[in-house]
Amino acid sequence: MIRISNMVLSILLTTGLKRATAFTPRAFTSTQFALFSTTTDDSTNTPAPPDNRYPFASVEKKWQTHWSENQTFKTPIRTSESTNPKKYVLDMFPYPSGAGLHVGHPEGYTASDIMARYWRMTGYDVLHPIGWDSFGLPAEQFAIQTGAKPAITTKTNIATFKRQLKSLGFSYDWEREIATTDEDYVKWTQWIFLQLYKTGLASQSMATVNWCAGLGTVLSNEEVINGLSERGDFPVERLPLRQWVLKITDYADTLEEGLEGMDWPSGTLSAQKQWIGKSVGCSIDFDVKGMETEKVSVFTTRADTLMGVTYVTLAPEHPLVSSVTSPEQKESVDEYVKTTSSRSDLDRTSAKEKTGIFTGGYAIHPLTGDSVPIWIGDYVLGSYGTGAVMAVPAHDERDYEFAQKFGLDIKWVVDPVKGEHDRDAGAYTAPGVSVNSGEFDGLKTAKAIKNVTYKLNEMNKGGAVTTYKLRDWVFSRQRYWGEPIPIYFPVLFPEGVDPATQDPKMEGCEHTIDYDTPFAVEESELPLKLPEMDD
Repeated sequence: MIRISNMVLSILLTTGLKRATAFTPRAFTSTQFALFSTTTDDSTNTPAPPDNRYPFASVEKKWQTHWSENQTFKTPIRTSESTNPKKYVLDMFPYPSGAGLHVGHPEGYTASDIMARYWRMTGYDVLHPIGWDSFGLPAEQFAIQTGAKPAITTKTNIATFKRQLKSLGFSYDWEREIATTDEDYVKWTQWIFLQLYKTGLASQSMATVNWCAGLGTVLSNEEVINGLSERGDFPVERLPLRQWVLKITDYADTLEEGLEGMDWPSGTLSAQKQWIGKSVGCSIDFDVKGMETEKVSVFTTRADTLMGVTYVTLAPEHPLVSSVTSPEQKESVDEYVKTTSSRSDLDRTSAKEKTGIFTGGYAIHPLTGDSVPIWIGDYVLGSYGTGAVMAVPAHDERDYEFAQKFGLDIKWVVDPVKGEHDRDAGAYTAPGVSVNSGEFDGLKTAKAIKNVTYKLNEMNKGGAVTTYKLRDWVFSRQRYWGEPIPIYFPVLFPEGVDPATQDPKMEGCEHTIDYDTPFAVEESELPLKLPEMDD
């Protein structure tokens, strides 16, 4: 059994398919063969003599120099007479951190490099570029801490990454090297954004986000750990902020349909479908007691359990929290919301113990007219669904745990078609037959769902609806080290004030920004460049 180093295999692959496939031990002298082999038989673990080991330092340097001088991996220039098929082999660009490459980079790049070499050997014109995903919060934070400008530290880091990648012998066309911070690249990033904006796929929206004042930016759920930013351990709070969003929800059905027939692992397909999260169900409106115009809207796939609702739960960031909270509960509710808002969605959903607090307010059951207490619970997320749930503890495990903890009523409205359910064992969540549900008693689950949905629609209290777990993508930027969004907003000054004499950046300058009237930068004016900053 012959063991060949990765570099020697790369050399063979670049010399041509015929020579590579013709390789056998007999093709080399005993001295040459020693360069490729540490043992000649796997059944004996006898190491080769030290002087026969593969001299990687000299061999790799020799061939890397050869590749560089001869531009071995340069992308062929195509003309109208070109007949070779084409292949584009693209790696995910690394972020050039100050720490340099880690082992995960070459692990992934080796696989794509093997494919690039293979396609070249089989007669394809191959484009195999590399670049740098060089905007990002770490460089900005480093600049704040040290005073070093992000553009300078990023350039230094890129040089380190480039040296390290070249030492690994990957077959990149280095003439095609790019960085996402290059102004020519930023121009096309901004151009794409403008196309999305013009077609209504990029828009402003109030979104509840993880705001970190210490970093001055919005963080993803994965960047928040126990209410603190992963980088710097700064406090994070959930706030509704005006954000740019890309409306990927417009393509939810298309995304799901596109999964059909995909030759992907079942786990990957399942994860994609869960991410899209298509649900066909019913929207239900609960009026708020004592408030004529307000209502709590919920979504459920089990409208048949409506008669089992014993409380309604709002997410801590739900916009109705403050208005439904009674004066007696205000202080406690405010403290609870403040505490819970420092935790990310991921923290809240993964927590084993659920927390909550009664608002002092009540909703009105749409079918019975009964008063239903309104609670706030951390297991309900403002970013998912309507940010409110109708709680049916007898038939939902989370609601059951919450009701058990806080001593709330549990009303059973679904029984198994056959046999009995041990009610002391927990919620019964399977389909069955409706009980304790008035006119819907005796109906099996599918029929009960249909009939309840129809009645709610007749009463203008809800109806059939399709929802998605998928949310529009929040397109937020860092305070500085990110591509500028090519949109500007009018700056308004008090009547009678000459704008030419004002500078909104100066303290004490009275002005407002009209965020409701965005203007796109003209494409001819791209790229919109980052300003030079002294601090």
